[in-house]
Amino acid sequence: MVDKSAPGLPGAEEWGKGEFLDLFGADASKQPLAARMRPRSLAEYFGQVGIVGPGQLLRRAIEADRISSLILWGPPGTGKTSLAAVIAQGTKSHFETINAVMAGVADIRKVVAGAQRRRQVANQRTILLVDEIHRFNRSQQDALLPHVEDGTVILIGATTENPFFDVNATLLSRSRVFQFKALEDADLARILRAALADRERGLGGTRTEVTDEAIAHLVHVAGGDARTALNALELAVVTTAPDPADGVVRVGLEQAEQSIQHRALRYDRDGDEHYDTISAFIKSVRGSDPDAALYWLAKMVKAGEDPRFILRRLVILAGEDVGLADPLALVVANAAAAAFERLGLPEGAYPLAEATLYLATAPKSNSAKAYFTALALVEAEGQTQVPAHLQDASRDGKALGHGKGYQYPHDFPGHHVAQQYLPDALRGTRFYEPGREGYEAQVAERLERWRRAVAQGGGAALRKGDAR
Repeated sequence: MVDKSAPGLPGAEEWGKGEFLDLFGADASKQPLAARMRPRSLAEYFGQVGIVGPGQLLRRAIEADRISSLILWGPPGTGKTSLAAVIAQGTKSHFETINAVMAGVADIRKVVAGAQRRRQVANQRTILLVDEIHRFNRSQQDALLPHVEDGTVILIGATTENPFFDVNATLLSRSRVFQFKALEDADLARILRAALADRERGLGGTRTEVTDEAIAHLVHVAGGDARTALNALELAVVTTAPDPADGVVRVGLEQAEQSIQHRALRYDRDGDEHYDTISAFIKSVRGSDPDAALYWLAKMVKAGEDPRFILRRLVILAGEDVGLADPLALVVANAAAAAFERLGLPEGAYPLAEATLYLATAPKSNSAKAYFTALALVEAEGQTQVPAHLQDASRDGKALGHGKGYQYPHDFPGHHVAQQYLPDALRGTRFYEPGREGYEAQVAERLERWRRAVAQGGGAALRKGDAR
């Protein structure tokens, strides 16, 4: 229990008495609506039912005041900091908060020193919220690690970035990661209506009427971000003049559209959204879905992705996934890349889209991956001898017999003659198995005829070894 007589050590009873916003160092009256409406208890917390819904692990831990170190990971405006605030309101622990953008090792040491003193004098735990924890560099995370490990502080890290990439693995191993999702439309609507009804912190102190159409627009354009939705609602209300007849502020669809017009794209050029979206794009092209491919392409370009990065991926895809089923795919992808260099945006979107559509609708073959099978065998076999008849005869053919016995294919009908080209140890091994789509179907027929000729021409029987 907390020793309430200990000087300078605030106890749990000091939280939850209208002091919540002071926890984050700001005057409530000057805070945006989104900050003023932060929930004070689980009863006021909407969304993330898979994490803090009735019976869920984290909810039980909060209600039992048995919080251990947590990493809360998810998009902006989905309730990460708000949940930390709820924990602060309900816990018997002292609560500290720092922002990783502005804090350094000295700030961490100051928090740790206070936590050590608090634990020794009052036997009170300290919960430390580190907002944007992914911004901490390795040395800052290392400075925090031993104090999380020995229980001096209980860490709550909030981050929009994948913590498995940006947070020290040893710190992660001592924390439980919860992934937050974009809020459901129903939850956003409940949050907006709660703000309209709240007379103390919200907009309930003014005579305001907001239509269902306006609420639906705010919810849709906010895209699961409660902060965006609340701040747009506040902007719509405070910039709309009261009706002269009755003094009521009436917010309809027109006012809502003026307060928030475009849905924000969640996209980061070096984070999860970047990798997930380019992955969806590549898989859509590979899967021959031109509509999905165009959608993901448009999202990336709209969000500011470098089109050159997309074009590089298309060139790779032309070789990896279309291959010899349509050899022109590589030509088209390279031509699109060259055309974009001359045009830039917005006109460069045409060759970019054309290459995307061409590759998405082209026949597919990944037979070029046979190269990597051959590479693995090269690495496994080590040094191999070039057959004598394939060796260079221009230097010492007369003395050593290099090149003797080589048959020049153009001297034979069909410009082909059956002879050995692989090293003796790999004679007859097949790496390349042509597909049966598009142009490669012709290649398959021609290659099978040649291979049959080799087999019938006195060479060893063709074998399909482990390297296939």
